[in-house]
Amino acid sequence: MKAKYSLFAALPLTVLLAGCTDFLDIRTEATMPSSGMDYSKAENVFLPVSAAYASMRLGESEALNYMAVLEIVSDDADKGSAPDDGPAVKEFDEFTYGPENEHIGYVWGIFYRMVSAANYAVESMDKFQEALSSGDGLQQVAECRAEARLIRAFAYFNLVRCFGSVPLIDRTLSAEELASMDPAPVSRLYEFIYEDIDAAIAALPASYADMPGRYTCYTARALKAKVALYNKDWNEAARQADAIIASGDFSLMPKFRDAFSVTHENGPESLMEIQSSDMGQTFGAMPICYYGFIQGPRNGAEPLQGWGYKVPSEALIAFLDSRGDAIRKATTVLASGSTTPEGDEIYAGCANPYYNGKVYVPSRYNTRSFNAYALDHNMRLIRYAEVLLIYAEAMASGAAITPVSGYTADMALNEVRARAGLPATTATLPHIYDERRAELALEENRFFDLVRWGKAAEVLGPLGFTAGKNELFPVPANQRQLNPKLPQTPGYTY
Repeated sequence: MKAKYSLFAALPLTVLLAGCTDFLDIRTEATMPSSGMDYSKAENVFLPVSAAYASMRLGESEALNYMAVLEIVSDDADKGSAPDDGPAVKEFDEFTYGPENEHIGYVWGIFYRMVSAANYAVESMDKFQEALSSGDGLQQVAECRAEARLIRAFAYFNLVRCFGSVPLIDRTLSAEELASMDPAPVSRLYEFIYEDIDAAIAALPASYADMPGRYTCYTARALKAKVALYNKDWNEAARQADAIIASGDFSLMPKFRDAFSVTHENGPESLMEIQSSDMGQTFGAMPICYYGFIQGPRNGAEPLQGWGYKVPSEALIAFLDSRGDAIRKATTVLASGSTTPEGDEIYAGCANPYYNGKVYVPSRYNTRSFNAYALDHNMRLIRYAEVLLIYAEAMASGAAITPVSGYTADMALNEVRARAGLPATTATLPHIYDERRAELALEENRFFDLVRWGKAAEVLGPLGFTAGKNELFPVPANQRQLNPKLPQTPGYTY
C-alpha cells in the first residue's frame, strides 16, 4: 500500500462535517462550524485551513455532479454508465438541462461550500492573530490565511465560469442576509479572485517539504495564470506562467502516463491537486475523494470497478487518432477487454467500451473492502503542462511581456508535444487549441475552452448547444426560491 501524507488526517471530524446537512436545507455559505477552538495555541492554526482543503474533496454524488456539469457537457465525454442510469446526467450530453436539474444545484453548493470553509478559515486566522503574541505562530497564521483565500479564489473562479454573475460572500452572514444578496458583476468577481490570489502569491512559500500537496505561491501563480487566460488578460497570464517556468522548480514527467499515477502525485508536474487517500485502511472514515471511483469501469471485477461515468467520446478518440497521438491516447482511453501496462485485465463485459484512463489506479492499490477503485487517486487541478500551454496561448494572443524564462510560445508548445512523441510545430492559436484538447482531455477544461474561444456553437451545436443560452448554466431553481433577488441566466425561463 502506498504511504501518503494527508493534509486532512489530523482534522477533527466535527470540524470536517459541520454545516453539511444544514446546507441542504439552506445554503452552504450560511453555515459556519463552531469548534470551541483555543486560538492562543499555535498548534491549532492549521485546523481551519485543513477543513477548507477537506471541503474540496468530492463524495460519491458530488463527484458525479462535478463531472456532469464541468466535463460531460463537452464533446470529449459522454455520460457512460448504464443507458438507464442517471437520466439527469444524460441531459448534459444533449443540452436539455434546466434550472431544476439536480446536478447543477449541487455544483452550486459544492463551490459555495468551499467558499464557506475558506471564509471560516480566514476569520479564524484573524482570531489567531489577535491571540498569538509573536514568533512562528504569526507566520503560520499569515500563510494559512493565504491558503484559505486561494481556495476561495478557486471556488469563485469555477462559480463565475459556470454561472457568470453570482453573490460575492467573503464573510459569515446570517440566512436573512444571504436571502437578500444581489449577485456581483462578473468584473467584480474577477477583481475579487485576483485580490485573493495576489495575497496568496505574496504570503505563501515556494514549497512545503514536510507537507507535500499543500498549496504554495506557485499554486497561486498557476491559478492566476489560468484565471487571467479565461479573462483574456494575456499579459497577466503570460507573466504568471513565465514566473513558474523561470523558477526551474517544475517539469513535465518524462512519461505522460506518470503524470496521473498514484506514485507520482504531488510530483514535479503538480501545481494544484486535491489529496485523496485510504490511509492504508480497508474500512472506516478516510480522507477520500470519489472523483476516480465514479469513473471506474462499470460492472468490472473487484477491485477494478466503479460507476462508469464520464467516458471518452468517440469524437475524442477520433481526434487523438487523427493526430497520431498514440502516447496520450494510451493513457487517456482505458478500453474494456484490454490489459494495462501494470498488468490489470479490464473486464471485457463492462457496460461501456471505454473509460477514463487518467484516473486508472492499479488493482494493488485498491485495497478497501468495498468500493475501492481509485480512492488513492489525487484529483489533478493544474499541471505544469497546462502552465506551458497557457504561456503559449497568452503569447500567441498578443501578450507583450519580456519573459524571464527566455521561453517563446513555440518552445512552450513544443515541450508539451515532445513528451507526447509529436514533432515540433508553430505556436499558432489553432495548434495551441488542439494541443490543449489533446493534453488536457477529460480534465474539466474542454467545455469552458470552447466557450471562451467562441467555438462552442460551432462544435457543440450538433449536440444541442444553443448560442446565447448554453454558454452558462442556469441558476438552480432552489437557490432562486431561497433568494428571489437572483436573476435567472438568460435563455432559461424559470
